[in-house]
Amino acid sequence: MESIDITDYLILSILLILWCVLHSAMISISVTEYFKKLLGSDYRFYRVFFNLIAILTLLPVAIFAYSVQTQAIFEWNGYKRIGQVLILGLAVWFFLRGGRHYDIRQVIGIKQIKEGSADIAITAAGDLDTSGVLEMIRHPWYLATMLLIWGRQMDVAAMIVNVILTAYLIVGTYLEEKKLVREFGEKYRNYQKKVSMLLPYRWLKEKVIG
Repeated sequence: MESIDITDYLILSILLILWCVLHSAMISISVTEYFKKLLGSDYRFYRVFFNLIAILTLLPVAIFAYSVQTQAIFEWNGYKRIGQVLILGLAVWFFLRGGRHYDIRQVIGIKQIKEGSADIAITAAGDLDTSGVLEMIRHPWYLATMLLIWGRQMDVAAMIVNVILTAYLIVGTYLEEKKLVREFGEKYRNYQKKVSMLLPYRWLKEKVIG
């Protein structure tokens, strides 16, 4: 096995954490409210700007992570390949099912530019959608992302990335929940009580136990 340079992994961790902090800060309520007041009608471009910054700042982190790869410490070989197929299959399923309800134009920022809207909800209906896969979990794309990153072979760098991104996705989900409660109020609180956030344990309990 190749020698492990702790310094490289420390740098990778710091870079990724900084990216997560930047990403969270740019979509936090305080920052978005500030830019709404500052930019006025031009705020409709903010989502596109946010996405561009997120991608451009993630690229050097991804390149550095790739550069410090070592021999895999976990591989999906033999019978474990079945588990990998199931995990990746579920990830694709949740992505596709979620895509039926989310408005990709809103996610990218095109809808905001065309319509001048700044709604938090990204559902195609523009309102709180609780149908389909959203009856199982409240955030299918976040769960799909977690499944996707863990369904690959892993070396030390990949493990670091996975742990930090998983923690970030969980924290990010809670932060997004606050925004959704602010937008939909009691309607969303009732939804939270009925449907699980990431793991569909309430849905499974209802289907199995009734």
